Amino acid sequence: MGITTVWPTLRYRDARAAMRFLAEAFGFEEAACYPGADETIVAHAEMRWPEGGGIMLGSGTQAESSIAELPPGVGSVYVVVRDPDALYRRARSAGATITREIRDEDYGSRGFTCRDPEGVFWSFGTYAGAGVTEDH
Repeated sequence: MGITTVWPTLRYRDARAAMRFLAEAFGFEEAACYPGADETIVAHAEMRWPEGGGIMLGSGTQAESSIAELPPGVGSVYVVVRDPDALYRRARSAGATITREIRDEDYGSRGFTCRDPEGVFWSFGTYAGAGVTEDH
């Protein structure tokens, strides 16, 4: 696997709760978590996607963050997944709000879209980009 070069960055009101949800509902794995002024604040965290890549996130209270003007709980992230049906069932069972049911798209992808408890949209599907095959 190559170096991950794109890291979506999100802010959450309750970053620790978001991290627990992202792990339970989607399968992200905590790679790093650095506290802020106290243990309730996350200055910086990294969540790895098991199939490659990851996201960075932190608490919405971090004024020195490079994305401090971004309101917590907004954004949209697309994640490539090999088995969208299994992830759909996992996300639904963990309480994700499904906003687009799982379906086959006319461009060859299969996937769905949901929202996490703070409102960030998460789309999961098999589309890996124009001209990209499963072999990458």
